[in-house]
Amino acid sequence: MSGIYIHIPFCKQACHYCDFHFSTSLKKRDDMISALAKEMKLRKMEFNNTTVETIYFGGGTPSVLSVKEIEFLIDSVHENYKVVSDPEITLEANPDDLSSEKIYELSISPVNRLSIGIQSFFETDLKLMNRAHNAKEATACLSEATQYFDNISVDLIYGIPGLTNKAWIQNIETALSYNIPHISSYALTVEPKTALESFIKKGLINNVDDEQAHEQFHILKDSLEASDFVHYELSNFGKEGYFSKNNSAYWQGKSYIGIGPSAHSFNGKQRSWNVRNNSKYIKAIQSNTLPIETETLTLTDQYNEYVMTGLRTVWGISLKKVEDDFGTVFKQYLIEQSKVFINEHLLYIDDEHLRVTKKGQFLTDGIASELFKLNL
Repeated sequence: MSGIYIHIPFCKQACHYCDFHFSTSLKKRDDMISALAKEMKLRKMEFNNTTVETIYFGGGTPSVLSVKEIEFLIDSVHENYKVVSDPEITLEANPDDLSSEKIYELSISPVNRLSIGIQSFFETDLKLMNRAHNAKEATACLSEATQYFDNISVDLIYGIPGLTNKAWIQNIETALSYNIPHISSYALTVEPKTALESFIKKGLINNVDDEQAHEQFHILKDSLEASDFVHYELSNFGKEGYFSKNNSAYWQGKSYIGIGPSAHSFNGKQRSWNVRNNSKYIKAIQSNTLPIETETLTLTDQYNEYVMTGLRTVWGISLKKVEDDFGTVFKQYLIEQSKVFINEHLLYIDDEHLRVTKKGQFLTDGIASELFKLNL
């Protein structure tokens, strides 16, 4: 099983917290779409012996494209790769792009899963983050989308300065009121060189409160699990049958190809990434050159990758897999490093799998880094 990720590097405006690659200018839109399709052709042999089960449009804001443009790119995947008969095809979308007409057009296209960037249902939060949509558009798009799509995911952000626990509960309850089967939720993070970092340094916005974010994470977890959601990955909750196939494959270390500027690819042994510049990307592809850098992962790199992704999931880290894939020394190292966290009730071992306890979940990434093995 493999996946195709297509990066659409355009946005209407820049969110204050975002450090992803995008441009607010759509001047190169036509050239970019042609280049994305051509990159697929240039790289078709990479998946010569495997089948594509998921197609994921990320960004940026993929919903700025027309449905015809999206269908053209989906057709390009089918032209160049072997694809299962009913692939999961996800489109990341912003509420302001999801008019009634656009939603209907998408519903009769091959797209069968929407990932909608709501982030908050409160106007003050949306303005603080400089989101392109408003609170009314957030609820309106869900009212419309749920009439046509069964498989919908909503993004919500917690830990926003000024977001009280009461308001956070309202955000969760509003999302649940639309019977959404999947929710992805993240703590607001202050990334370097973003507008948010600048505003905090200048005192224009209060800094993120880690303790409050920790509380809101557990409010989220308790609320969604009480509503029959499975907390199957640190930032992702889904009802049975609605886990993201694309993201699950990534967390389980399966291969994928990333198409577009800044997009990453992984084949189990190597990681590669495209140039993070729209003009350079288009020029290279037009010249039949792949603007890609590649690194070959050492055995230690592969182990660290598995620890990071595995610990974030409900499936945890398989001690047998560690021994089979990396050797007894790695397994013994992992068990030894885990002891302090097991004693602190942050980790536990069950059925030969190392997993995070409820107490340790918010600290997962930090714990994982302590389990890494260093190249010597």
